Amino acid sequence: MPKVMHPIAGRPMITYPLDALRPLSPAATVVVVGPRMESVAGIVAPAESAVQDPPLGTGDAVRTAMRALDGRLAPEGPIEDVLVLYGDTPFLAAETLSRLLAERRRTGAAVLVSGMRPADPGPYGRFVLASDGGLERIVEAADAGLEEQAIGLVNGGIMVIEACRLGEFLDALDSDNAKGEYYLTDVVGIARRKGLACRAVELPAEELVGINTRAELAEAEALMQRLLRRAAMDSGVTLTAPETVFLSSDTQLGRDVVVEPNVTFGPGVTIGEGARICSFSHLEGATVGAGARVGPFARLRPGAVLEQDVHVGNFVEVKAARLGTGAKANHLSYIGDSEVGARTNIGAGTITCNYDGFNKLRTIIGEGAFIGSNTALVAPVTIGDGAIVAAGSVITRDVPPEALSIARGQQIDKPGRATEVRARLRRKN
Repeated sequence: MPKVMHPIAGRPMITYPLDALRPLSPAATVVVVGPRMESVAGIVAPAESAVQDPPLGTGDAVRTAMRALDGRLAPEGPIEDVLVLYGDTPFLAAETLSRLLAERRRTGAAVLVSGMRPADPGPYGRFVLASDGGLERIVEAADAGLEEQAIGLVNGGIMVIEACRLGEFLDALDSDNAKGEYYLTDVVGIARRKGLACRAVELPAEELVGINTRAELAEAEALMQRLLRRAAMDSGVTLTAPETVFLSSDTQLGRDVVVEPNVTFGPGVTIGEGARICSFSHLEGATVGAGARVGPFARLRPGAVLEQDVHVGNFVEVKAARLGTGAKANHLSYIGDSEVGARTNIGAGTITCNYDGFNKLRTIIGEGAFIGSNTALVAPVTIGDGAIVAAGSVITRDVPPEALSIARGQQIDKPGRATEVRARLRRKN
């Protein structure tokens, strides 16, 4: 899997910098990908993709993007600034990118680079500043001497480059370094040798977090979860044990929603005002109405829609089904590919038999119906409004409105036979 396709809070990490970029209304967005990375090209569309093959470093990556931008850079075209982002920096804010663009234009710098002071500067390129505070050069970690390694201000990666000069900077790059690659960071030294100004802007290290290992991916997930939980609570949501609740980036929680401990929200979940999500529930692709109650130990799968004041209780699974206002399924049930009317009660152990081995089939249950415990509804089947299905029934035909339906074997009692059976079994043993 390409690194930038690994998910953070339920979606690929590369979508985050693209989202941060969108409010700036860029004239063009080009995503540089490696060979055989069709999955990345698909997820970033409608942004253009340019294939870097072979990968020869960050400078070569920008060269690849330049070919896609041919004719659109100032003075020939409308693009005045080239903003270089990295697909593994999910915490960038649109406001930060706007600030960087404004700062380059304010200072007239040919190159502006983001910097940070991380707790461990080890793997990052070091900023060497001039006496006037300008950025003199960036020394990659692999090429840094002892004095340079002691520098705490390091390269955050994000660059803004004056578009009309980018081509000449890239033409001057060489690969005479420890990695044998074309470093984009060398454009700073190139610009300075031409007598052009370069500037560094220090940003919070958390916003420039990059991801290169599975351990760093886990750390990024933890940081994103902290941000999402804080945002949810600031908007009026109660998380009784925040550190145990896991959210997706698109989770929408209404005011006065209460989320109990150990709840997971997969992508595509919306929860209405005043709903309660009880412990150990898992929701994905689901919509929950105002005042509804889910769990504990409930699972809502994609396509589940619970309308206002619906109750879905412990060990109930709902998939591609709509439960109308006030409907209840409180225990040990599976409701799939179904429509359940308002105020209907689904008894414990009820299942909709929605799959015949080849096709998914629908079950329709009307309003105000009562489905007795341990019932199997064999789809396709319709239960009419106000109907009652007796406990233990296997329903294979439609049930008319207001009918009582009983579909189970007849009970037969044989007095005294239990004693006889036990005696026979003892003799065999």
